[in-house]
Amino acid sequence: MSRVTDLPARRLLLVHAHPDDETIGTGATMAYYAATGAHVTLVTCTLGEEGEVHVPELVGLRAAEADQLGGYRVAELRAACAALGVRDQRFLGGAGRYRDSGMMGLPANHHPRAFWQADVDEAAGYLVEIMREIRPQVMVTYDDNGLYGHPDHIQAHRVAMRAAELARAEGCGPEKIYWTAVPKSALRGGMAAFLRSSDNPFPGLTDPDELPFGTPDERITTRIDASGHQAAKIAAMRAHATQIPENSWLYSLASNFGGDPMGVEYYTLVSGQRGPGHGPHHWERDLFAGLSVPEERSGAGESDRLTEAAHQ
Repeated sequence: MSRVTDLPARRLLLVHAHPDDETIGTGATMAYYAATGAHVTLVTCTLGEEGEVHVPELVGLRAAEADQLGGYRVAELRAACAALGVRDQRFLGGAGRYRDSGMMGLPANHHPRAFWQADVDEAAGYLVEIMREIRPQVMVTYDDNGLYGHPDHIQAHRVAMRAAELARAEGCGPEKIYWTAVPKSALRGGMAAFLRSSDNPFPGLTDPDELPFGTPDERITTRIDASGHQAAKIAAMRAHATQIPENSWLYSLASNFGGDPMGVEYYTLVSGQRGPGHGPHHWERDLFAGLSVPEERSGAGESDRLTEAAHQ
């Protein structure tokens, strides 16, 4: 186990539901902060057992067949984290403690190990243990709708927010909490990319207000321009090959979706002191803005190596 005194000054904790969520929503941000020398800890709540399989020779891994997809996705997640430069990845309560619940309303929601069925305080306790160890200044998770209504995303939100509350009472909780966000303006500008994609997940929809996700621009507080790490994010997406096919609409984001390159990611600050704003929207440019912690640019340090083997 690493000690806080061994860790870099900046410590970022991200709580995601399944393998690949970290890359799709926050991959460039993670790569950026890892490259600057911050300690980036990713906590993944399930193995993603109920995911689809887009690699034909691996379809037998699906939950309805061999039910071995979760184990395979562990390796995909490790490869994605390596592409992003993130060396501290953990599963909430240990790998396999909680199972992917599937989409809302499906029988998988009722599996005995489904994350949707988890006791929130118990699950939060596992996350508090991690917070005691790394004492993150910043935590990132989803909003109360889990960004788009997936039960595991909603539960990840509940668990992360409860854990932050408990950890703060002990003096080891994050000073700033962010929820991931996708600006309505970006969706509006990039809607054509959905329509052109052969893997369009929203057929028949032409108005971004009809999509199950999207944050009004006025609620966004922070824009992280990590476009220099777009290649790392794309490499991490390719590592999640069972979930993200080569013709995925997600790769449309690499072509300045909505006017931004894939490496630009957005957040809403929901707890903590907002830092200096920039541009017409007065958005923060740094998740650590306003905190009295220095930026480090030393790259991966000893603390990364200490945690790499222990927390896979």
